[in-house]
Amino acid sequence: MAHVIIAGGGIGGLATALSLARFGHRTTVLERSGTFAEIGAGIQLGPNAFHALDRLGVGESVRERAVFIDELRFMDGTTGEKVAAMELTGAYRERFGNPYAVVHRGDLYQPLLAACQELDGVELLADAAVQDYEQDAAGVTVRTTGGRTFRGSALIGADGIRSTVRAAMLGDGEPRVSGHTIYRSVIPIEKVPEELRWNTVTLWAGPKWHFVHYIIGGGKYLNLAVTRDDGATVPVTGREAERDHVLAQFPGIGATARRLLELGEGWREWVLCDRDPVRTWTDRRVVLVGDAAHPMLQYAAQGACQALEDAVVLGDLLDGMGEDDAEQRLEKFNAVRHERAGRAQLIARRMGSELYHPAGEAAKGRNAMLSALTQVEMQNSVSWLHGDRDFTDSGLGGNR
Repeated sequence: MAHVIIAGGGIGGLATALSLARFGHRTTVLERSGTFAEIGAGIQLGPNAFHALDRLGVGESVRERAVFIDELRFMDGTTGEKVAAMELTGAYRERFGNPYAVVHRGDLYQPLLAACQELDGVELLADAAVQDYEQDAAGVTVRTTGGRTFRGSALIGADGIRSTVRAAMLGDGEPRVSGHTIYRSVIPIEKVPEELRWNTVTLWAGPKWHFVHYIIGGGKYLNLAVTRDDGATVPVTGREAERDHVLAQFPGIGATARRLLELGEGWREWVLCDRDPVRTWTDRRVVLVGDAAHPMLQYAAQGACQALEDAVVLGDLLDGMGEDDAEQRLEKFNAVRHERAGRAQLIARRMGSELYHPAGEAAKGRNAMLSALTQVEMQNSVSWLHGDRDFTDSGLGGNR
């Protein structure tokens, strides 16, 4: 069995370590932060994520922490009308074989971390930021900013949207700034009026903005995320935002949505970034996964799901890998995954512009289109993502 170095101890890095451990590989996970932890707020998990989590052996642990949602609800953010809703129980679960759920990011991360900590073959090292790598015919040497070196048969770059491994491999510069600013808040459910505690992922779409909310933490919290297409050009990550400033960004929001928005406190803001899809994630014995390979906007709710898929597929392809065949196996991973993940990147962008942010007649047309869809048609539109089992289908061959 091989020794593999993983740069990045986030969701993708830990999932990859677990996946490789299924087949007896030894991994060293190098995390730049001083501790292994996941920051952030709510996250949505489609059935494909649960298929992957089950393969990794942590599906039940995540389910215990998850809130299972009854429907995805799309609302007109200015009029307050219910435009459409995709039911997530009954026929949806039967078709896709797993639920749709929401969790706090930590409720996904902690089961992955605990599972890694239980394995002798997974070494977790904090304060170990990868600086660069070099490779030869026998393996890869990784250097950290602290001067340590590590040697393995392969290096997996799971170090996020500003990946050092990607920079060394592709040299394609900074991520693309989307021009969208998102404000996030998590509040105790006790602060939410009973009549607004909906077991849904609800999206209010307005002109150049949208607002999403859902319950997380096993029902203890409400996650609020409101996004404005404001033309932002400078990346921002988790900066504090004043409540009055947030409320002032959405003057046309409808009455019910405003009631929910006004509940927010402790707001923080991010300027969203992604990258264009690329066909090459490999450099001989080095490969990218997750946000290092295919960072995407949150609009398709697939960022973490695709990272989990990467982990499962990579583990399967590295089953039985020796010292001499790493390059061929990593190239195979690239070949079977880049089209699916790249399509998810582009779909996420399109959803932001074409579904969430239109104004005027374009918004009316969107509402008419969505309201005319049947439940089966809604399921068909997501089947290539939610219904896939081997995580290599780009969805271009038809509905499942």
